[in-house]
Amino acid sequence: MQGSRHVTDYEPVTRTRRERAPSADEAWSIARRPPKDRHNQKNHPAARSKAAKDQSPDSTLSVSPAASAVTRRHWLLKRGHALSYAGLFLFSAILYFRPYELISGLSFLSTSAYWVALLTLIVFVPSQLGVEGNLTTLPREVTLIALLCLIALITMPLAISPADAWKMFNETYVRVVLMFIVMVNVVRTEWRLKGMILLMLAATCLLSAAALNDYRAGNLPIEGYRVRGLIGGMFGNPNDLALHLVTMIPLAVALFIGSRNIIKKVLYAVCAIMFVGANVVTFSRGGFLGLMCVAGVMVWKLGRSKRLTAIILSLIVGGAFVALAPGDYGIRLLSIFDSSLDPNGSSTARNAVLGRAIYNALANPLFGVGMDNYHIVSIREIVNHNAYLQMGTELGIPALIIYIMFMLAPLSRLRRIERETFDLRRGSRFYYLAVGLQAAIIGYMVSSFFLSVAYQWYVYYLVGFAVCLRRLYKASDEYAAAWAVGETPAAGIGVRAESSGRGDFAVHKA
Repeated sequence: MQGSRHVTDYEPVTRTRRERAPSADEAWSIARRPPKDRHNQKNHPAARSKAAKDQSPDSTLSVSPAASAVTRRHWLLKRGHALSYAGLFLFSAILYFRPYELISGLSFLSTSAYWVALLTLIVFVPSQLGVEGNLTTLPREVTLIALLCLIALITMPLAISPADAWKMFNETYVRVVLMFIVMVNVVRTEWRLKGMILLMLAATCLLSAAALNDYRAGNLPIEGYRVRGLIGGMFGNPNDLALHLVTMIPLAVALFIGSRNIIKKVLYAVCAIMFVGANVVTFSRGGFLGLMCVAGVMVWKLGRSKRLTAIILSLIVGGAFVALAPGDYGIRLLSIFDSSLDPNGSSTARNAVLGRAIYNALANPLFGVGMDNYHIVSIREIVNHNAYLQMGTELGIPALIIYIMFMLAPLSRLRRIERETFDLRRGSRFYYLAVGLQAAIIGYMVSSFFLSVAYQWYVYYLVGFAVCLRRLYKASDEYAAAWAVGETPAAGIGVRAESSGRGDFAVHKA
């Protein structure tokens, strides 16, 4: 009805069949096409003059941003899923802050994450089906996580303890999968993606401040020299907390470098410093190795044009890190190579568990022993402390391969964004975040080699952010610019563009 208001939770993000990306020849044709009016284009003097100019072999046509960025009309990212995003944001806040642990009076919220997730799905599913006719967009990452979920279901009846497998699947993993799918569909604007990242940074600031304060006050309940996380769940164990900090440090650094606001720069810098300090006081060896890999990735990529300067700065920062670290931190790190330096013998025990895990993975290569069942066949009920072997021993070698592919898939696409926006990095909204997400995923891949976290939320949020960033980038002016100059595979050959200095592009036909 004309003039009526229609409220919906959804607007499509994917291209309709009519809105496919044009070929190179179509893009050239669109860019050359004169504006439509109600007069005869062929007989109009301006049109004849324009046509004559276009006949010149060296002609250059300067067009407006809307005309030159031809793919914008085909990759338009629309707003929508406002209610679903609100549910996702609230769920993530409960997951990362766990308010019922911080404030005893909020204990009634202990099951709130489940109900928020359920309500989010109730809102998300019908709106997605009603407009697009499917449950989700299907990037490679969604397909891979769906395969992992299917393998978990298939192997459940074959598990040593189906009850343990069902408990892990029902209480954790199925929620991880479903909320990952919600995320890649509803985080469709830049402020939504940044809002999710800032939420995680805020939670990490709280955890870091508490860890540093506990170390200052001598509150070291783990082995007499290590802090415990302020809240439980994913952060109760110092090694788990260190893993989370490793993944958040590069995001804080990326936002620090990419921000143009001095106040925001200071805040992001403080966050990054706090995260590094908190990582140290966990005394996690896996956290240290992950931190070193994150630092190496960031220095290598961000120092691409000034390698010498980047190396010098990294040496200065490394020297400050060693000077400010606690005195017994170095001994803890040396125990990586010399187990006799570990007073609790944890490295020796982990080596024994590692050997048992490899044996069980080879003995049960197709279906594993069952999700969350490894403790049954382990030494003294000890978990394998390795996310890769956790997946391989419990769900089988095929699941391990899919899990690795799931983490590697976004890296190649993030590298593509990094490459295409490198020349515009000073003003790019995507370059630094693409680098930061690459470093965060690589940091997780390294640190998770020492932890049983394959079914936990850490990497699934990071990969979800990577998918969302890629979709946002493809709907942006920067993608249109890269498309026009032939930097993207969709650009084809024979079409390029040059900046006119006014935000327009001069489109050329080769």
